[in-house]
Amino acid sequence: MHNVNAVELTIVVVLFLLVAAMGFGAARWRRAQSLMHLDEWGLGGRSFGSWITWFLLGGDLYTAYTFVAVPALMFGAGATGFFAVPYTIVIYPLVFLVVIRLWSVSHVRGFVTPADFVRSRFDSPTMALLVAVTGIVATMPYIALQLVGISAVLKSMGFSGSGLAGELPLLIAFLVLAIYTYNSGLRAPALIAFVKDGLIYLTIIVAVIVIPSKLHGWGHIFSAAQSKFSTGAGVLLPASGQLGYATLALGSALALFLYPHSITGVLAASNRDVLKRNMSALPVYSLALGFIALLGYMAIAAGTKPIGTDGNTIVPNLFQQMFPSWFSGIAFAAIAIGALVPAAIMSIAAANLFTRNIYKEYLKKDASSREEARVAKITSLVVKLGAVAAILFIDPQFSIDLQLIGGVIILQTLPSVALGLYTRWMHRGALVAGWVAGMAAGLWMLYEIPKTAVDPKTHAVQVVKEHFGGSAFALSKLGFDTKATIYPGVVSLLVNVVVVVVITLVLRAMRVPAGVDGTAETDYTAEREDPSVRDLPDPLSEEPLTGPPPTGGRESART
Repeated sequence: MHNVNAVELTIVVVLFLLVAAMGFGAARWRRAQSLMHLDEWGLGGRSFGSWITWFLLGGDLYTAYTFVAVPALMFGAGATGFFAVPYTIVIYPLVFLVVIRLWSVSHVRGFVTPADFVRSRFDSPTMALLVAVTGIVATMPYIALQLVGISAVLKSMGFSGSGLAGELPLLIAFLVLAIYTYNSGLRAPALIAFVKDGLIYLTIIVAVIVIPSKLHGWGHIFSAAQSKFSTGAGVLLPASGQLGYATLALGSALALFLYPHSITGVLAASNRDVLKRNMSALPVYSLALGFIALLGYMAIAAGTKPIGTDGNTIVPNLFQQMFPSWFSGIAFAAIAIGALVPAAIMSIAAANLFTRNIYKEYLKKDASSREEARVAKITSLVVKLGAVAAILFIDPQFSIDLQLIGGVIILQTLPSVALGLYTRWMHRGALVAGWVAGMAAGLWMLYEIPKTAVDPKTHAVQVVKEHFGGSAFALSKLGFDTKATIYPGVVSLLVNVVVVVVITLVLRAMRVPAGVDGTAETDYTAEREDPSVRDLPDPLSEEPLTGPPPTGGRESART
């Protein structure tokens, strides 16, 4: 720790204490009689309206990944890093087709997780377990990615020492996050998301006005970026990178709303109309994302250097270079809080999966509602601990790779979760086989991707790491005579789907039982007013809300 800027540190600490107080106080916001129920602790009572859902989903989807990793990739790799903008535009029409039906069937049947849905739809505890494990594993690096953002801010403020002294602020932030999430559940990040988005909007509006004016305009910014990448990919993609870029954007779009934390935000909405309005309005965030990505080019034009080899410090260092300390402190707080909100939601989503689909399904089938909530709270702490451990012991060149690897993994749940909302033709045994095949293909391709770097003196490409070095798989490894690359997630998903179709045909021809569908066709279009939709849970009841829906609807204890 050296040369810590007292003004920046003070502002960050004050704003952090503000959101921490909001996190602890969130337990009394829209207060339930008890939070000891997954519907209350893990889904906020399934009662969030349009504005809360807007900020919750925005805080959930636009994270430290947005503010730190994307500009860092733009700074280090050029136009490839801009993939995040088209995929956030493409995604909303696609997920509109999914989340509306998922909301309805989940509110009719009392599902808390996507694995709950798969268990009922395909009568397959095995596939439900795979969905749950996949969701937890894919979420862990995503949480770690958020902590990378906090770590980058701390380094830029001067907390760059080694050992406990250098990591202590990160550990303290994690501890506070863990406690208020344990205490307040989903209500905490939902409330804090208002502050998080406000700070981010303020920071990016000021940044796109002030920084270009100090750097002699956008023309100079793009010229400087093109000069840096003159020996390779620059502000335009080379022909060999276009397929990889397109498939990366498409694969990321398909993956985003399969993540447990995305589905958690969706299921917390009070009705279908809330989701319809939000899916129509959320693309507005993509405009801000485009400007945030360009911070990487601004850093090139400004001559900003990272701290050591940590490219994630580019944006914090740029803010320090361009703004007075008081505004840098606000920007740093925006990044840090922008990491805490999604990290909280992700840990809650992972805890819901473990509790419902592992603990209750395999360890204690008769677990009460209170016991479910208690196990979920403890699990959320363990998940955060795992994420912190990942940050302390893993040093990726680009933190975005963590999320991209998670994307390849979570895509393998698309047939059972997304396609399962529209058809039950797929056999449960085929879904398991497809998951295995897709996962094996995806992990093999990720393993075969080296991490490369360009020597600044000779401009020669050198292999820095042999395996798990990124998300651009060379098609030449499959025997094609080309320099083009492709996103492993798309290929592995294709393998998954082909195996599902072939094995389904075989198992149906062999008349292997496909199980009993636990849902009805009318479940997928039910509105909040329909009598089949469950009332909010009675927090005083010990009866878990599982099994078939009530026939007439019971009186809510919250009326």
